Amino acid sequence: MQLSGAEHELIPPRHAAHWASIVRGEPAPVEALARLPFYRWLVVGTVCIGAFLGQLDASIATLVLPTLEQVFGAPTAAVEWVAIAYLLTLAALVVIFGRLADMTGRKRLYTLGFGIFIAGSALCGLAPGIGWLIGFRVLQAVGAAMLQANSVAIITAAVPRGELGRAIGIQGAAQAVGLSVGPSVGGFLIATLGWQWVFFIAVPFGIAGTIAAWLVLPRSETSAGLNAHSAERFDWSGAMTFTAAIALLLLALTFGGAWGWSSLALWVCIIGAALALALFVRVERRTAFPLVDIQLLRNRVFATGIVSGLLSYAVLFGALFLLPFLLQRILHRDPASAGLLLTAVPLAIAVLAPYSGLLADRRGARLPTIAGMAMAACSLLLLAMTPDTSIPLVAAFFGLFGAGLGLFTPANNSAIMGSAPPHRLGIAGGVLNMTRSLGTSLGIAATGAILALAATITSGQPVHNTLTLPSRALVAGFRSSLVFLAIVALLAGIISGLRGEAARPRESTAPELVEHQLV
Repeated sequence: MQLSGAEHELIPPRHAAHWASIVRGEPAPVEALARLPFYRWLVVGTVCIGAFLGQLDASIATLVLPTLEQVFGAPTAAVEWVAIAYLLTLAALVVIFGRLADMTGRKRLYTLGFGIFIAGSALCGLAPGIGWLIGFRVLQAVGAAMLQANSVAIITAAVPRGELGRAIGIQGAAQAVGLSVGPSVGGFLIATLGWQWVFFIAVPFGIAGTIAAWLVLPRSETSAGLNAHSAERFDWSGAMTFTAAIALLLLALTFGGAWGWSSLALWVCIIGAALALALFVRVERRTAFPLVDIQLLRNRVFATGIVSGLLSYAVLFGALFLLPFLLQRILHRDPASAGLLLTAVPLAIAVLAPYSGLLADRRGARLPTIAGMAMAACSLLLLAMTPDTSIPLVAAFFGLFGAGLGLFTPANNSAIMGSAPPHRLGIAGGVLNMTRSLGTSLGIAATGAILALAATITSGQPVHNTLTLPSRALVAGFRSSLVFLAIVALLAGIISGLRGEAARPRESTAPELVEHQLV
């Protein structure tokens, strides 16, 4: 890849050789593969390995928590940190690794992420105590952050704009499949091989993903503008203040209900997050090379996509938190049948995601995102009106809900990534994935608060758990929570309708991709 004279002027001579050596450290893809007419789909398939693995690990790890409490004789509060430490680390680092990938090479960080994830998974399975396990989960999350920050960026750099929606839809389907098979695979592994294999199962998938990434993925220089921007310095002050703000915010969202909304610990976290965020904004305005490019946030397509995406994740994970209680407390289903019914949601997402991407490629993101959120809202309102309805009808409502999310997410993600300039794909992907973590915590915290508030008002007594509540209070709580989530879904749909049209980058990059990779 040749740089123009103007681009050469952006790189001081003392930096040019340094960054050139970094990019040369990324090998070109295997020539026979890169010359195939469907090479871009090999890139998508390779990224799907990481997408599948990430969601498989997330759903399995949650399932194993009660077993860990028994095996290690640890208190529930300590066992919860097996999940919380992973979520905090992932949310705090994913934007930072996206920025580093834009500077040093996406293929390099993506492949390194697989290696760290493999090591963390193996060490989790070998952990001798709960403290060690929490520490190894942090290491595992570092690798996961590298993978998530780069996955959609690699796809966006390799796939023509006219096929980007379908490609991101396929990746979304891989994530949904991993999420849906996680509980059944995890239950089988725990019952037959032991809890350690919940973590060991990631090792063979990770090794396969590492080899495929090294042989198939394109070098980062194919992302136009990376070399031109490689002289930028990393914003360490921004990274530290951003990490503090996200970590404190997630702690407040995660533990707010347990601590009590008037507790000192909660308000320390909220005030600390606000101060760290204010300091981060001040740092970003003053630095020459900010961690988060403000121009991205001023882009209406990007900004509306991020906000509506955050709300959609809050709806999805708030519902996934709420629906098991609905199935077990109101419909009196056992955990196994409840889990089976809930698979309708990720399976519907997996089926609709590729079609959503294809529709977005042909008609733009507005139609599938608005329609998807409308479907999700309708399904939640139907459940709210008939929470004690027949099981087949409940399964149909679950399927409609999953179809709505499957229609929304790939189209929205495609619009977000399509609006980002090539040299900011990593940071755009990092921000996109960060919204998933924030949406998860926000959805669970808000839904739990609405459930408790409505049940308290109906029963006239404080709610400590759902086991002792009368049926009338439970139904009122579930109805209020479902209506709340439906309103959030409608808000996400309205915001999606306000998006502009993304600038249309290259219509076809495949010939250039092969040429640059093999020289």
